[in-house]
Amino acid sequence: MFSKVKSVSMSVALICIAVGLTVNSAAAVTADLARKCSALMAKAYPPREPSNPAAGSAKGDGLTAQTYYQKCLANNGKADDNAGAQANGPGTQENNPSTKGK
Repeated sequence: MFSKVKSVSMSVALICIAVGLTVNSAAAVTADLARKCSALMAKAYPPREPSNPAAGSAKGDGLTAQTYYQKCLANNGKADDNAGAQANGPGTQENNPSTKGK
């Protein structure tokens, strides 16, 4: 009986080790990194009205700001220096002729 329990335990241990080796672990985002990227995003995409997040951004839109934040997290807090140039490119609200005068 003891040998049967021992062989089952060994099998379970080997399965756990095999699963542990095959699972790719992702690096966790630290709170400091998230704060740094959030501050850099707020600097690159300032709010249209201070303390009113519903007013939108003075540069770009929410999708470009989210993309900037995700890239910042992926690069461990290194900011994309040409974010303002990308935010004012074609397709944004400032340069879109259909939204002029609204």
